[in-house]
Formats: sequence, C-alpha cells, structure tokens
Amino acid sequence: MSLREEIEKDMVAAMKSGEEIKKTTLRMLKADIMTEKARTGNDPSEEVVLELVMRAAKRRKEAFEEFTKAGRDDLAKTEKDELEIIEKYLPKQLTEEEVSAEIDKKIASIGTFTQKEMGKVMGELMKELKGRVDGTVVKKILSKKIEGNQA
Repeated sequence: MSLREEIEKDMVAAMKSGEEIKKTTLRMLKADIMTEKARTGNDPSEEVVLELVMRAAKRRKEAFEEFTKAGRDDLAKTEKDELEIIEKYLPKQLTEEEVSAEIDKKIASIGTFTQKEMGKVMGELMKELKGRVDGTVVKKILSKKIEGNQA
C-alpha cells in the first residue's frame, strides 16, 4: 500500500470513528497531495508524497515551538498532537548517534573536512538520509565535527 493510500484509508477510518484531530490532520495532508497533483497534472510519486508529509511535519514542529515560546499552550498542544499523527507516516527517524556515524562515513568517503566543503557534504548526506532525519540535526552535528577537526 502506498503512503498516499495509507493516508486516505486512515482518514476514512478517523472519520468513521470520530477522531477529530486525526481526521482534520489527514485531510490537510490529503489536500497537500491533491494540490501537488493539480499543480503538476500528474499523481505525485511516493517520493513527492513523502516530501509533502515531511514538510507538513516541519510546519507543525515550527508552529509548536513558536506557540510554546508565546505561552499559547492550547495551540501548542494541537500542533504537537498533529505532529504525532503526521510522524506515523514518516520513516523511522535516526538517533543523533546514528546520524553522527553516517556523517563520519560520508566524510571518510569524500575526504573533505573543512567549513568550505560543508555544503557539499550536507547536500550528499541529506540525499542519503532523506526523510529519516531533520536537516537541522545533521547541520548541528556536522558543524561540531568540523569545529572539532579544526581545533
């Protein structure tokens, strides 16, 4: 079953069971998919659907952080609940230790380890780890490794 089909199936189940937050969250995901289909004129590929789900998760995460800073716990809770629902459709996320190991492998294979090559290394890592890690985590760990190497 494709990711798109899984989202649609779960949305129907949420509608039948009366799970409001799950229903509205999955409707938003489906709307994102349908917008992409309308924009391109084709059914989005599995990779594009995954990217749309990742973007939705990132939006919820950023909104959660902003609402928390602003002291709006009610809105932050809604964003957190939606994020938990969306994360179920993402691949298993890597731990910081796993990301660090992947970075070490990539640096060893490329043979570069300066601030100038950070963009190149980051780009290649994000292609390989797509959907399994947030880019900010990769950037943070990679920056630490570069600083440690230059010390």
